[in-house]
Amino acid sequence: MKPHQRIFFTQFAVAVCLAALLARLPDIQIDFGLSEGQLGLLLLCLSAGVLSGLTFSVPVIERLGARTSAYLSVFGTSILLAFVPSMPSASLAAVLLFGSGLFLGMFEVNSNIETDRHEAVLGYRIMSRAHGLWSVGFFLSALAAAGFRHFAVSVELHMAIVVLSILSVAAVIFSRIENAPLRAYSQVGIQPLIALPTLAMLPLCLIGAAPLFAEGASVDWSAIYMRDVFAVAPFTGGLAPAIFSFSIAAGRLLMDPVVDRYNSQNVAVTLLAVTAAGLVIVATAAHEYVALAGFGLIGIGCSSVYPLAISAAAQRTDRPGAINVAALSQTTFVVFFLGPPLLGFAAEHFGVRTSYWLVVPVVLSAMLVTKTLSR
Repeated sequence: MKPHQRIFFTQFAVAVCLAALLARLPDIQIDFGLSEGQLGLLLLCLSAGVLSGLTFSVPVIERLGARTSAYLSVFGTSILLAFVPSMPSASLAAVLLFGSGLFLGMFEVNSNIETDRHEAVLGYRIMSRAHGLWSVGFFLSALAAAGFRHFAVSVELHMAIVVLSILSVAAVIFSRIENAPLRAYSQVGIQPLIALPTLAMLPLCLIGAAPLFAEGASVDWSAIYMRDVFAVAPFTGGLAPAIFSFSIAAGRLLMDPVVDRYNSQNVAVTLLAVTAAGLVIVATAAHEYVALAGFGLIGIGCSSVYPLAISAAAQRTDRPGAINVAALSQTTFVVFFLGPPLLGFAAEHFGVRTSYWLVVPVVLSAMLVTKTLSR
């Protein structure tokens, strides 16, 4: 494997384990006896952990290096997620979700900053492809989860199989990870303890947050949406996150050459428009297959907007790239993980369709500031 492909695999590994848990949320909700609002609060613990990890992990990553950070963040995230369904109460599950969120925030910074540095060495874009491996892992895991649910495999056994399988491969691949060289214009020096976005980065934060808001609504609530709105069989309900993940993976794997040809701003505007169209289709769908098509459009639209924002943040010269990536990720992942719990409250009080309508204005707002992506 080439050096950057080993970093790609960190994305794949975490996505497989996280998707396995999220695709089984309907079963976890029943096992713990939670309402939609209570399930949202449980997911909020994961959000809080990610925020903390993104806020404080940069000095740790710079000290440990790419390889040790990969081992610690990926293994920590996956192992804690695997034990969530085995907890005797939702309260204990919340503690594990917070801990896995800490490691997930650390993974996000380490993977993205190393990808950007490898991108500089290679001389062409690979950020979307890196996130494409996340989406491939999420798709394969969500599809497998649909099968596990169809054959009534317990959540505990499902998570154990997934995590043990993926981490046994990761242990070998991660052993050859080396630090990529810094970009030529990168600032170096003492890393601040807390990474916060500057005012100049706020438009980038909105651009990155909008597709992640739509993505969180799709991966966390799509299976429950299909169950509550159309009363479909578990396998059909599991197809919703799988189709979304397949679409976002295909878009990310194919988008880097498109961005090189048509520039970041034009691609981002087009993709955000596709996202908004998909959200409207899901919110108004009268048939389950129309809704599945809507989730496919949301996946395509969400595919490369966040990677474009990450690349733009990493290439800013006002601060070290790791700080800007952490600050952007901190803001956007708060939306990714905080959004679904908030949408859960909206679903509980106004219906699950309403939650998808609420994402549309955020996506349209991001379209207005895409000029920030132009270099």
